[in-house]
Amino acid sequence: MSAEESSTAWREWHEHRVATVSGPYGPLALAGTHWIADYPEGRIPAVPGHWRVQGEAVVLTAAAEDGLALDGRPLTGRADLTADEGGPAHSRLTAGEVRLPVIRREGQWAVRVYDPEAAARRAFAGIEATPYDPAFVLPGRFRPYPGPRTVQVGNVDGRARGLGLGGELGFTRDGVAHTLQVAVDAQDGSLWAVFGDATSGTSSYRFRFLHPGTPGPDGSVTVDLNRAQLPPCAFADHFICPFPPPGNTLPFEVAAGERRLKGALAAGY
Repeated sequence: MSAEESSTAWREWHEHRVATVSGPYGPLALAGTHWIADYPEGRIPAVPGHWRVQGEAVVLTAAAEDGLALDGRPLTGRADLTADEGGPAHSRLTAGEVRLPVIRREGQWAVRVYDPEAAARRAFAGIEATPYDPAFVLPGRFRPYPGPRTVQVGNVDGRARGLGLGGELGFTRDGVAHTLQVAVDAQDGSLWAVFGDATSGTSSYRFRFLHPGTPGPDGSVTVDLNRAQLPPCAFADHFICPFPPPGNTLPFEVAAGERRLKGALAAGY
């Protein structure tokens, strides 16, 4: 791919990202994540119905006046819910235009509220991103661990959770070797890293995500830092993104990719 083609592909990627995060049920629409265990009486503020965990399901009891619908039909009485598999736009449970997906994290259940009228979505002014720079496209090699590893890392909500890691992604920049610990998608083998760098918390968000793709049979994979992207928690406070694991803070400036939000939402970086 020529430099011009690569630059065009990056612009298309960036435009797609902006459209995705600003959609009616994108990250900016997340107005709340409510852990059911925090409400033993079963009533969650701003969320209709009565909620409780029973075995491997969440039991929701609703009355007609709650205005809930399940699979497009008005819900009255009891419904046993499992975790939603798809994105919030496809949540089984709705309240008008609001989507209420059920999630499970390390055995804990929660219900999320996605509201197209969320304040963050209305205030969104765009993503500040650095134009494509071929100097940040680096050849890399994935080295899997002998077996899966889990490390405890802090999350933005103040809790520590397990982060599954499948190996290391090595690459060289300006003659210096670097590595990132990466997770491996069980479905397609694609890699994912959460990392910091010398711009984190100053000219860029405090950490970012990178999805390098699926390595080749020999472990080779392109490390394109132009596609560093903001984590979901950059768009809404109600996400539970993990911080970078030990060793995943690069010592140089990754002045590439998505850097931070534009406008008022960028406060506090």
